[in-house]
Amino acid sequence: MNIAIIFAGGSGVRMGAGIPKQFLEINGKPILIHTLQLFQEHEDIDKIYLATNGEYISYTERLVEDYHIDKMAAIVPGGSSAHESVYNALVKAAEENPEDSVVLIHDGVRPFVSYEVIGNNIDSVLEHGSAITCTQCYETVILSRDGETVDDTPLRKESFTAQAPQSFRLGEILSMHNEIRESEEGYADLVDSCGIYRRMGKKPNIVLGNRGNIKVTTPEDVYMFRALIQYKENEQAFGFGITDRVSYKLNRYRNKDKK
Repeated sequence: MNIAIIFAGGSGVRMGAGIPKQFLEINGKPILIHTLQLFQEHEDIDKIYLATNGEYISYTERLVEDYHIDKMAAIVPGGSSAHESVYNALVKAAEENPEDSVVLIHDGVRPFVSYEVIGNNIDSVLEHGSAITCTQCYETVILSRDGETVDDTPLRKESFTAQAPQSFRLGEILSMHNEIRESEEGYADLVDSCGIYRRMGKKPNIVLGNRGNIKVTTPEDVYMFRALIQYKENEQAFGFGITDRVSYKLNRYRNKDKK
């Protein structure tokens, strides 16, 4: 069983909008729907669990119905943080699915992850037990503890930016959440699921992501997302490149032939 866990409980403060950013409409539909459709349309995803702002659950249910997201298994209230929202969705998924299911934990405002990256996350969990979607840094990374002086400059070839999905076995990542929630420090200083996995002494496996897999957080990100949509539409309309889905399937068939 391959399950998408989508967390979308944000309030949209940094966006400066009157509604949570996941519900802002881009090209005629909410950002959240753009994201959900990526997993709805992927042939290897069986179910979707969504954690969202409790005040918007009824509205989200209508959106899911209107846009025919029929892989949606449940919509649960989000928590006070992204970790809490993910946990709520994991708990619900664990009630209804085997613990060895693959879960892809994804941010509801990352609406441009490629079809191939989703598939590669699943493959990585099956082979290595985990998958952290990352892109290699093109610019030099600066480390600064005080925000005023440079403490270190890691080599670019060793520097990556973490994205999503971040993927694991359902039973294992839920068990890790439970252990951390019972600890004295809790989720303190843990940025994402990768951090949870590492705190438990595990070494996550990297899956290279697509560079357009942005997180829509600020008004500038909205303009970038619109440009990416236009690029994708042009690519498909004028044959500039092959679509993600076709490329993914062709690669799958080639790999099967090699075996």
